[in-house]
Amino acid sequence: MGRQTPLFHLHQELGARIVDFGGWDMPVQYSSQIGEHHAVRRAAGVFDVSHMCVVDLRGERVREFLRHLLANDVARLTLPGKALYSCMLNEAGGVLDDLIAYYLTDSWFRLVVNAGTRDKDLEWIRARAPAFAVVVEERADLAMLAVQGPRARAKAAQLLGEKDAATALALDVFVGREVGPWFIARTGYTGEDGFEIMMPAEDAVTAWRGLNALGVASCGLGARDTLRLEAGMNLYGQDMDEGTHPFESALGWTVALDSPGREFVGREALVKIRAAGPARKLVGLLLEDRGVLRGHQKVRVEGVAAGEITSGTFSPTLERSIAFARVPSATALAVQVDIRGKLLGARVVKPPFVRFGRSLLT
Repeated sequence: MGRQTPLFHLHQELGARIVDFGGWDMPVQYSSQIGEHHAVRRAAGVFDVSHMCVVDLRGERVREFLRHLLANDVARLTLPGKALYSCMLNEAGGVLDDLIAYYLTDSWFRLVVNAGTRDKDLEWIRARAPAFAVVVEERADLAMLAVQGPRARAKAAQLLGEKDAATALALDVFVGREVGPWFIARTGYTGEDGFEIMMPAEDAVTAWRGLNALGVASCGLGARDTLRLEAGMNLYGQDMDEGTHPFESALGWTVALDSPGREFVGREALVKIRAAGPARKLVGLLLEDRGVLRGHQKVRVEGVAAGEITSGTFSPTLERSIAFARVPSATALAVQVDIRGKLLGARVVKPPFVRFGRSLLT
């Protein structure tokens, strides 16, 4: 038995199929994975993301600490509540994790890191925090719900009082703030609008039931994966890890390499990689033939091995098979994928594939 979120018994009551995910017992689907996917694209769905690790960092030098720890630069966060997506790297430039950092006050930042990297992330952060007199607190007392879809914010706001609802609905994109006892952020992992809500664990079941009563669909990790891949969003452990760097993971945009006077962990390695030119890149693939793209399938150019798929799925929105693949930087726009010994044609495209329910493919 793995770790369980405060919503575990409710998931069982609702008939969810439970799977192991990074050491956690999590719902993969409730009824129809495709139905849950479409619910998010067309209206609203709610996901249990309480397995994610919320970490509060406090201290007078906390901004300085995060400028050293992260590849992106928190110096650009000047509005309280503003969030920043970043990678946390090792000295070789490999991706230890991808995370979101929230600037709350000059002495308080909040990080949200991945469930599967929770223990190593905390160890890495705690080993470096004392040099900056930063206190690290894991917020295991919090549950976290992601309410996503074109109607998600309006639905979630109905759980709040009139004043708090107005505050939540006024949040800008990628901004979070405390609203009563909850921390509500206009962030997400689906390519749709919505909220990610951190709340006391004891509030989670009531909030979930309240959303269901408002017509918000219960959604599992299966739909979350197809949604995030359509939206062109990486999954740690598949599309990047400690053995890959941001420039070969389509995450170069998250690296503030030229911030004046800033030395961050992994910077020296990335400077060398950028100067030499990355040998590989992460691209999107659209299957032109019939079949389903899956992780680890080999990509070929004119029959010659040229990388492999990192994440692949059938896209319910596009009704086509899509994937991410890591290939040599000079790879052409037309490739083949080896699916059970057959070479099927695929086209290299630029993610995202879908955003706000609309195809972005031409």
